[in-house]
Amino acid sequence: MTYEKCHFSAFSGRIWLIGGTQESAQLAAAIAHTQLPCTISVTTESARSLYPSGSNLRVWVERLTLSQIDEFLQQQQIVAVLDASHPYAVEISQSAIAAARKWQIPYLRYERPVLEQEENLASFEALLSGKYLQGQRVLLTVGYRPLQLFQPWQERATLFARLLPSAIALEAAIKAGFTPDRLICLRPPISAELEKALWQQWKISLVVTKASGTAGGEDIKRTVAAELGIPLIAINRPTVEYPQQTSDLSHALEFCLVQYN
Repeated sequence: MTYEKCHFSAFSGRIWLIGGTQESAQLAAAIAHTQLPCTISVTTESARSLYPSGSNLRVWVERLTLSQIDEFLQQQQIVAVLDASHPYAVEISQSAIAAARKWQIPYLRYERPVLEQEENLASFEALLSGKYLQGQRVLLTVGYRPLQLFQPWQERATLFARLLPSAIALEAAIKAGFTPDRLICLRPPISAELEKALWQQWKISLVVTKASGTAGGEDIKRTVAAELGIPLIAINRPTVEYPQQTSDLSHALEFCLVQYN
């Protein structure tokens, strides 16, 4: 992504960058370079370190609900919303869209490119209602929130999970019936060599992941799966009706700049 450094003598408000992803960190760095005022929202303290420090940037650590967003928009004097949240973080996207419509604030969704594959399933419900997992040694790289859905399968398959290193994720996994020897905590990016070693160590026969694109490591998982001859099932992204969206980081930055022209 290329851009020219811009200087503004006055600003009428701030950009709200919904963060927590690799792309949002790239966008924050670009916004910091232009000196645009920006408030970045993330849900955990560990995510704060993803973002550059700068006088024009603020990092807000809190899981914002729909009822809290109105106050947040007014307090931060938000004039535009750039949603670069995770493709499966549906709740914050839907809440931000609703608030942006209510207050007539421009909204743009940055959606990371999709890797189209025939093996994708439409939902976790489609996966769990079939017999895909029966008798398999399954590696789940789906985050911690869906793990509770797999609890009924703990007696019908051998389930392993890879999670981010957070207390919330570990607690959710334990409640879903995962024992410590079937959990590993790693923060991406994860190399193909490490993926391969982990799958071989656990004798994995099936991998379930999300269609999170290259930024989420989906391409590496597919490469390793093909090399080892292990089936990989990706769960499609939830469908959200975005007012406007882009997969171009330069376009997303231009959207921010336009608010001050």
